[in-house]
Amino acid sequence: MIGPPGAGKTMLAKRLPTILPPLTLHEALETTKIHSVAGKIGPDSGLISRRPFRSPHHTISDVALVGGGGVPQPGEISLAHNGILFLDELPEFKRTVLEVMRQPLEEQIVNISRAKASVSFPANFMLIASMNPSPSGEFYTENGNNQDTQHEVNRYLKKISGPLLDRIDIHIEVTPVSFEQMTSERKNEKSEVIRQRVITAREIQKERFKDFDSVYNNAMMPSQTIKKLCPISEAGKTLLKTAMDKLGLSARAYDRILKVSRTIADLAESEDIKIEHLAEAIQYRSLDRDNWMGN
Repeated sequence: MIGPPGAGKTMLAKRLPTILPPLTLHEALETTKIHSVAGKIGPDSGLISRRPFRSPHHTISDVALVGGGGVPQPGEISLAHNGILFLDELPEFKRTVLEVMRQPLEEQIVNISRAKASVSFPANFMLIASMNPSPSGEFYTENGNNQDTQHEVNRYLKKISGPLLDRIDIHIEVTPVSFEQMTSERKNEKSEVIRQRVITAREIQKERFKDFDSVYNNAMMPSQTIKKLCPISEAGKTLLKTAMDKLGLSARAYDRILKVSRTIADLAESEDIKIEHLAEAIQYRSLDRDNWMGN
């Protein structure tokens, strides 16, 4: 999520657990085991029933994030297994810390090797990150009253590497809420209603992957099965080809767009990926645009 201070990025991230489906028994057991190994659970505590929400400070070290130590212990990435890892002010994290997340994001597992032992911890988490669009926190416009130069904005945005951004499915620009919107008496959709829609979509995905091992949702879909499970029309192929050529998208981004469009279709309870589902998924690649400056 990219937006100025006060736009609601942190609030949105903290609300996400309220719309996620409940933990299954298998997920609850896995999550409890990890937290127990890390010493986060007391002897009288029971099974963890809520999805974890971890929000480490930007001064965190590589070992604390990924895990390690003389006797390897799970880090924040594994503690967020089956839940959410929220990184606020993403560019403020050390580059080395961010780069170690590449393997877990791709493989949903963390491998730690030490002289005494080598261990693997699960790391199937949802990464949520937020950042300002510029050092001053405001969107940059060439003819606007900006505190930052274009060079400073470019240098700030480049603190996040392309390979890491490529592994993030959705990029959203969060704009400040206007006074009219804050004072409006319009009834908003409750989290419980959204959560029920998410649960329904997850049930659709559970049925879709019933014959797959260790695959339970679209995000875990193997690359070799995407074409089979995410077919698109000729018009959709033309739209996607145009987007890939214009934005210079990678093969990884192509796969992620298809996965996101499949999820959008599931939320709409549509058997087919329609062109509007594909178009919505493509627009969630804001930072893939070469001229992106928050304009």
